[in-house]
Amino acid sequence: MFKSLFGSSSGDEPSLLERLKSGIEKTRAGLAEKLEDVVSGKKEINADLLEELEYGLITADIGVKTVAEILETIRQRVDRKLVNDSTEIKGLIREHLLEVLEASDRPVPRVAEPPAVVFVVGVNGAGKTTTIGKLAQRYKDEGRTVLLCAADTFRAAAIEQLEVWGTRTNTEIIRQNQGADPSAVVFDALQSAKARKVDYVIVDTAGRLHTKDNLMLELEKMRRTAARVIPDAPHEVLLVLDAVTGQNGLEQARKFTQASGVTGIVLTKLDGTAKGGIAIAIARELNLPIRYIGVGEQVGDLLPFEPVNYVSSLFD
Repeated sequence: MFKSLFGSSSGDEPSLLERLKSGIEKTRAGLAEKLEDVVSGKKEINADLLEELEYGLITADIGVKTVAEILETIRQRVDRKLVNDSTEIKGLIREHLLEVLEASDRPVPRVAEPPAVVFVVGVNGAGKTTTIGKLAQRYKDEGRTVLLCAADTFRAAAIEQLEVWGTRTNTEIIRQNQGADPSAVVFDALQSAKARKVDYVIVDTAGRLHTKDNLMLELEKMRRTAARVIPDAPHEVLLVLDAVTGQNGLEQARKFTQASGVTGIVLTKLDGTAKGGIAIAIARELNLPIRYIGVGEQVGDLLPFEPVNYVSSLFD
């Protein structure tokens, strides 16, 4: 099902669960094997078993706080004689991870009148431009019109890279020259989208380091400019995080949330890491929903994130 800013949309993806399982195979294999190694052939839940379990969960990047909560839940249930067998541990872990993801999950904001404005933010190398191209294709598959805004005027070749994706997805781009004021590009794009009644405007922003205060201030200015042209814009601010960076991505997310009002996460390169548990850590630490996950380089390799499907793919 598409995550549409204009309400529910029927978009059948019959192989979605299979593609998800394939995309997070490294994480699933690592976590499943670790858990199996911990509980295999053991009945008693003792300190040694819990220590092994803690190590396995932390190396999957699930997050220290979440791991501590899981272990405390297991200890409490053992003390109350609600759990007697180590084979029940996997079920408890699965249950807790789903609770964490569902607690941070929230619907995509609804937009009554187009255009819906989506800012895409993140550091260089996280897969931001690729995500924009894939997102444009998803919206077009939904039957919507899309305009790309090349507001990353800071980095050499950023505009050209976006144009490659524009050509690949047959999507028009509003651009200016390198070094132009990004807020001016945003203004032009939104005015054009309003005049032409375009459904979505996806804004590419400079892949700024979260420690660069001047670039973060520029991002705030872009948000103010968008709101002057279209009230309530941007409607969605998606932070692109590279799953391979693991826990380091959490500090990035905190900084971007402060500067840009992040409303959702796109977790990329999940197919290339065994640290897919970072999805759990993000949900637990930041209380931000994960909107999409990237599981490959092809234009269709951006999948909507659903907590139930993700947890099922990790354990089944």
